[in-house]
Amino acid sequence: MEELMGMQTTLPPLTVSARDARRFVAEALHQNGRAKHADVAVLLVGELVTNAVLHARTEVVVGVSVTPEAVRIEVLDTSRAVPVSRRFGVEASTGRGLLLVEELSDAWGTDVGPQGKTVWFELTEKAA
Repeated sequence: MEELMGMQTTLPPLTVSARDARRFVAEALHQNGRAKHADVAVLLVGELVTNAVLHARTEVVVGVSVTPEAVRIEVLDTSRAVPVSRRFGVEASTGRGLLLVEELSDAWGTDVGPQGKTVWFELTEKAA
């Protein structure tokens, strides 16, 4: 896929970083003609950044890439622990982030390297 745009921001390990990530992604998608993906992308990036802040407790880098075929959002942290999707009861106030990513994205995954991990998802043009 030919990349048209790539932007990133670094956020501290604070709960407000999920809000900042949502704003960053929404702005990036609106600026690059992909506003139709913004609602889902904002929801999912908020979940991934929240997970990174709660579990990795490190700085988080959020990246947005746009190609003719898809929007790709990446959340990088310095923990090498792979996220695990868990099933919680219907009244639980936590535990649904990765389930949302699985259900609402067209593709997603985790890449682990020596410097940490990247959790990413894609929203394709055909699905918008």
